[in-house]
Formats: sequence, structure tokens, C-alpha cells
Amino acid sequence: MTTVGVIGGGQLGRMLGFAGRPLDLDFVFLEPAADPPAAAAGAVIRAAFDSEEALAALARRADVVTYEFENVPAAALEFLSGKVPVHPPGPALTSAQDRLREKELFADLEIPVPAYRAVDSEASLTAASEAIGLPLVLKTRRFGYDGKGQALLRTPADVAPAWQRLGDQPLIAEAFVGFERELSVIGARRADGETAVYPLVENRHRDGILRVSKAPVEDRQAEESARRYLLALLERLDYVGVLALELFQAGGALLANEFAPRVHNSGHWTIEGAATSQFENHLRAVLGLPLGETRALGHAGMVNLIGTLPARPRELERAGFRLHDYGKMARPGRKLGHATTVAESAADRDGRLSEALKIIEY
Repeated sequence: MTTVGVIGGGQLGRMLGFAGRPLDLDFVFLEPAADPPAAAAGAVIRAAFDSEEALAALARRADVVTYEFENVPAAALEFLSGKVPVHPPGPALTSAQDRLREKELFADLEIPVPAYRAVDSEASLTAASEAIGLPLVLKTRRFGYDGKGQALLRTPADVAPAWQRLGDQPLIAEAFVGFERELSVIGARRADGETAVYPLVENRHRDGILRVSKAPVEDRQAEESARRYLLALLERLDYVGVLALELFQAGGALLANEFAPRVHNSGHWTIEGAATSQFENHLRAVLGLPLGETRALGHAGMVNLIGTLPARPRELERAGFRLHDYGKMARPGRKLGHATTVAESAADRDGRLSEALKIIEY
């Protein structure tokens, strides 16, 4: 039996493991936390991500290694290199880990981005605010996710407090984008260059965390642009696995926000709503198996369950949703699960989403 090693044991690892069962795959996860969600899908090596002893054990037990989050230490992939195949590739990880390198990669590929400046002092932040204009968003270059590590500057008086809050680390200032909507496009690529791209997704966030996704987006021009940008990124990185590109749609144009070198929250709808889920296609890509079809099976909607699970789960099921519980302890702001529906029309899907949000009591 082929064994897939996964760095990380969260809900994405859990869903990878579940997707691998029909493919007759075994899994082993490297995860320091006790009782991680992925324990339901395979064995767990409980150790730090940078433990060479644990990484060596992972390499011995796995036929291929992948990862389920982008804050994996780059040194861990370097250590595994030569011992076992590792996908996605290291350059994709290091580019995604640094927002400045990420923006420079987009610009080099002629993928439009909001105006940005590197910031390393309060004076350079003042200069960036004058060059870019206000409002702008100040972000840490590394380790920010779900809205963390960010500050919105609306007036010159916000410069000093933002610097005091975030200024002990490398930063990037980006123009604030008054977008019409947030989109994402997800695709898989094998080592031989075969690619498969999913329909465009519309996303809605609150407090920096994804709340609702809807697919497919019926906007041919936007889908063609998003697909072109994604394929350019996959090709440049010589990518293997699933990658998600997040975009702003503003004034009819698309601007790249960031990319994730892994399976992505905005692709959870594919479990029920696509011919092949993003999780299965990630496994197919890293194992060199033929990629599955990515067509939508209807009009899908996904709701993240943040902080608490619904008190009336059966009502959610009666509203046409499939509930996914990640098996986590509840705490404010934590992703505990998601619920997905697939309808015959966009109007039916949107009606179900409205009903679901009432049940979840957002």
C-alpha cells in the first residue's frame, strides 16, 4: 500500500486522508499537537515540524511527502530532499511565505496586483503611505493568515500606531482595494505538466476569515483571466499538487491578493460539488496519477463554522447541507467545520445559504 506523509495534522490533512481511502492510500502525519483532526485519517508522529528525528521517521514511512499548511519550516523540506519525493516544491512554499516575494513573483508574471512597498521603518511606512495613498493595509511579510498580522491605515495619524504594533518584523504596505467581490481559482498540476482547473469561486470574508464560498462564478471574462494567471503561476513554479490563487475583482479587472501552495478552504465545496474533489486531485498530482475531472456538479455553496458548531445540525441537513465536523475543541475564531450544499440553480443555492446562515446564527 502506498503511504502519503503529510506535514501538519489539521482539518486539511484530515480531508486529504479521507479522500485517499478510495485510492487505497495509507497516511502518516507529522504534527506536534495532541489529538489533531487528522488522527481520524491515519497515524500521527507527534513532534515539532523541525525535528530532524521526526522528519527522518516520516521519510522512512512515506512514499511521498506533502504538507497541509504554508508555514512549514523551509528547512524541513530541505532536510527531506533526497530522502523522499516532496510536493509541492520548495520555491512555491518560500514564495508564499513572504508577501513581498509573492508580489514580486506576480509582477514578474504580469499578474496585476495592488500597489505595494516594502516597509522596514516608520519613515518608510510614511513614505509608502504618501506614494501609494491612503487607505492602505500594512501586513507582516510572514506568518499572517485569516486576517492576522495586519493593520488598516486610513489617515496619517494611523502610521505611528501601526508601526508600533507591527514594526518589529519585515512588513509590506499594500493599497487598500475597494473590490466588488473576492474570488479564488484552484488548480492541480502533475510533474509532467498535466493540469486541471476548477470553476471560479466567489468568497465572502468576515474579520479576515472566510465565511461563505459559492461556485461556479458565471463570469467568462473573469474566469479566463483567473485561469490564465493560475496556469502561469503553476508553470513558473514547476508546481506539483493543488494551488489556490486568491483575487480581488475591482472595476472589472482582477488583482492577485495571494496564493496558497496547498488545498484551500475555498475549495471545500469540491467534496460534494465537483466531479473530483481538490483533495483527491492533490493526491493524484503528488502521486503522478491521472487527474480527475474538475467540472461542477451543480451550484455549490459552502459555509465555514467558526467558533461554535450549529446547535440544530438536523435543521441544517434538512436545509440541504452536508455537515463536516473537524473534531476540534471549540474556541472563538476557530474553524470547527463546514457545511456544503449543491443545488440545481444559483437562486436555489443562494436561498439555501440564507437559510443556513439563520440556523448557524452568524
